[in-house]
Amino acid sequence: MRQFSRQSRRGHILLAVGLSALVLGASGCTRIRTHQGYQVDKLLVDSVQPGLDNRASVEGTLGRPSFASQFGEQDWYYVSRDMRSLAFSNPKPVDQTVLRVRFDPTGNVVAVDRMGLEQVAHISPMGDKTPTLGRNRSLFNEIFGNIGAVGAGGMGGSGAGSGPGGGPNGS
Repeated sequence: MRQFSRQSRRGHILLAVGLSALVLGASGCTRIRTHQGYQVDKLLVDSVQPGLDNRASVEGTLGRPSFASQFGEQDWYYVSRDMRSLAFSNPKPVDQTVLRVRFDPTGNVVAVDRMGLEQVAHISPMGDKTPTLGRNRSLFNEIFGNIGAVGAGGMGGSGAGSGPGGGPNGS
């Protein structure tokens, strides 16, 4: 009888250790959710009115932008993104909001545009190469492909395509 109780205690201890290891192992596979960028407050965004607000009032309401456009009109962008990943996998965007506040040359708000997750570009590289537009030439063609092309007629060299005096300007 005494030996039976020792074995049952060992069994209970092993069961507890096994369950603890299982719980700890499973906790490493939880989903990780992160937020990056601007915290969008719908009420504050809706309070920015075209024709009424200017740069100073928008900065007072929404804060400094995530970035401003570098070319053309000086639009302000507020970027917000929610990401999700499982354990050590690559994070994937779940939700994204890009607010674009457009200003006229005097600094008054013209429009507030919202863009979402449809603006995220999905790129799927193929192996170690990403396909590009243009010629698809092998290494051999790249090295030896120009042999015979230099000085050919109409190619701009000193061959038959030059002007009457032999030089490029006909002198």
